[in-house]
Amino acid sequence: MGFAVWLDTPNGLAWAQGTHEYRVMGTAVIAASGQFRHRDFTKTCRRPQHLENSFGGFFGSLEEVNATLRENKPRKLRWTPGHLR
Repeated sequence: MGFAVWLDTPNGLAWAQGTHEYRVMGTAVIAASGQFRHRDFTKTCRRPQHLENSFGGFFGSLEEVNATLRENKPRKLRWTPGHLR
């Protein structure tokens, strides 16, 4: 499993794109103060293009993503890696 996360700070949202054993799980969006669950992901949802410079990082599990969101610390956001565009 792997998850890429984007933080839409002005709107208070967190976006995640997930894969499971090389199959795309899809994309999910939640409030930045919330917690992701597997059922949040849908293959028809896409991350907005305006988040290209809001990439928060790669994570190995939803638990790791959720723990990072719970920390509520400011994160250094960067440009989205090319293979995720």
